[in-house]
Amino acid sequence: MAIAKAERLMNLALCLLGTRRPLSKRELRDSIEAYVEAFGPGNGATGSDDSFNRMFERDKDDLRELGLVIETVENLDGEVGYLARRDSNRLPAITLDAEEAAALGLAAKVWQQARLAGAASGALQKLRAAGLPEDVDPYGSHGALEPRIPVHEAAFEPLMLACRDRRPVAFDYRKATAAHPEQRHVEPWALECWRGHWYLAGWDRDRGAERVFRLSRITGKVRSRGGRYTAPVPDVVTVRETVASWAGEVADRTARIRLRAGSGYPLRAKATSVRELGDGWDELEIPYGHGLDAWLVEFGPDVVVLEPAELRADVVDRLRAVAKG
Repeated sequence: MAIAKAERLMNLALCLLGTRRPLSKRELRDSIEAYVEAFGPGNGATGSDDSFNRMFERDKDDLRELGLVIETVENLDGEVGYLARRDSNRLPAITLDAEEAAALGLAAKVWQQARLAGAASGALQKLRAAGLPEDVDPYGSHGALEPRIPVHEAAFEPLMLACRDRRPVAFDYRKATAAHPEQRHVEPWALECWRGHWYLAGWDRDRGAERVFRLSRITGKVRSRGGRYTAPVPDVVTVRETVASWAGEVADRTARIRLRAGSGYPLRAKATSVRELGDGWDELEIPYGHGLDAWLVEFGPDVVVLEPAELRADVVDRLRAVAKG
């Protein structure tokens, strides 16, 4: 079955590339043996015509997905024809040096644990077919360390596709301070990974402002919504700065906390000063920015916030919300 489809697609591509004028569906049906065997000549029954039309549209979409540029042309009689001009389907020579090929291979390896692994592998195969030098191995080993981007959240793939297609989405989101999730309507901009966690940056339609959502707090399915984007999409650098700020990476103040001895090593790595208090506790000064309260809650009873007062209050609120379930 797979071989038959591949042969049919190849014959269709050759017909569209070899013609000097647009060919109608009827002409293509009579020219390609697989169509004739399956549905007969172009003057067949209505049922066979409908079945052929569905198969032809699927085949045409598959060829376009593979990169073939197919033009649709309407003649003076209103009949629609199809062709693939060779000048539109001729790719320039691929000129990648060893470092560029290594970067592509590294990017493909990064996504091996995600659903993008197949797409990344397919992209490199297309580069090879388009002229990537045979002596360049994009999958070759280029270092002792091999990075991975783990993706465990079910929301990742639908949100990634929504960002790509610029489709608004809706999902249920549970804030760290809330006992129950609430629905959000978002125009997704981009997905970013910080501290091993995935975040979605986008425009919250209900609040009329940009927001950042941690994927692990999205519950249920991500649902696509109709309509167009209403807010402009910032550039990549701005989006990353937004995520960094919401994820607590941008700090403009200092917080003072008590930390149980022998615990909280990520906090100790961030600390600007550490002082032993005795009785199994240390006092730390750490950078304070948006999102620090959510991070501190993860350390539970091993952390006590001393100042500022607003940070202590935020942490207490979050702990109470967790206690309520």
